[in-house]
Amino acid sequence: MTEPARVVTHDLAHRFPGTDVLFEHLDFTAEPGQTIAVCGPSGCGKSTLLSILAGWEKPYRGSVERIGIRRIGWVFQNPYGVAGRTALDHVAFPLLAKGMRRRDAETEALDAMNLFDLGYAADRRFGDLSGGEAQRLMLARAVCSRPDLLLVDEPTAQLDTRTAHSVSHVLGNLAGQGMIVLVATHDPDTRDACGRVLDLADYAPREGEDVDADAATADGQRWHGPRWFRKRTARAENTTRDDPAGGADVTTTGERP
Repeated sequence: MTEPARVVTHDLAHRFPGTDVLFEHLDFTAEPGQTIAVCGPSGCGKSTLLSILAGWEKPYRGSVERIGIRRIGWVFQNPYGVAGRTALDHVAFPLLAKGMRRRDAETEALDAMNLFDLGYAADRRFGDLSGGEAQRLMLARAVCSRPDLLLVDEPTAQLDTRTAHSVSHVLGNLAGQGMIVLVATHDPDTRDACGRVLDLADYAPREGEDVDADAATADGQRWHGPRWFRKRTARAENTTRDDPAGGADVTTTGERP
């Protein structure tokens, strides 16, 4: 009997040579049909975690199990395409590459585009798409690639507020495609569109060996953990003092087809 597909991390931790630990003791399980937002302050390791899950980066400590994961898809921050090719061409490409007949590939590609409210743009050239349309196109293409695990890196980072909202709105549609989806994001709308939230701030090391000389507090105590966590905590402490009231096979999507 085949085991259900899932991704499981065991006591995962990461740091780059000569730097502080980004996160540690990260244990979680992701299963098909789940869209998980990976959140946290800038520099906390969101994109790094996606790279570890894809197998591109080796963790500093711990392990990742990819059970039943045969294909991994990746959607980058910035969508790339061939300016003169149509939107439909971009989405149909992974199906054509598998040997599907063009008519069947275009029918399936159009269904994927409709999932992201893009059917109207099928005949538009990639170079004529807006930023939000291009990003949604990459998500539609990822669906046609049929990955078991889809990793989406900051899909709204380069978009204006209105366009970012349109992309966030359709992320929830990914959950119904039978994939495991993790989305690295700092955007509240994107986070709220996902069914689960994994906040890396909860896994910032509070104790440990990574102590800098400039990490001492005013009362002589030291804070442990990465600089982004210390700065965030320092801002919170200052607010409290000043205001007592509280105050596997990896397929990337977004590159040229």
